[in-house]
Amino acid sequence: MFEFLVDAWICTIKSQKSQTTSKRLAEKKVAKFEKNITKRGLGPMASKKIKTELYVLALFIVVVVGSFLFQIIRLALLG
Repeated sequence: MFEFLVDAWICTIKSQKSQTTSKRLAEKKVAKFEKNITKRGLGPMASKKIKTELYVLALFIVVVVGSFLFQIIRLALLG
């Protein structure tokens, strides 16, 4: 019975040691991933994407306002 307890204790120590190493590596990977998250979207393509979105938004606004003015003028002439 004493041998069983010693074997169980040794197995516990070995498993804790391997878990600690694995946990340390996992935390290192998580830290690297989180550090990378703050850098996403800051490259040269990000500013280009923002400009494109602004142009599309401006075009949409011009179309909506132009259509509104066209309808008002048409109603005034035909009304």
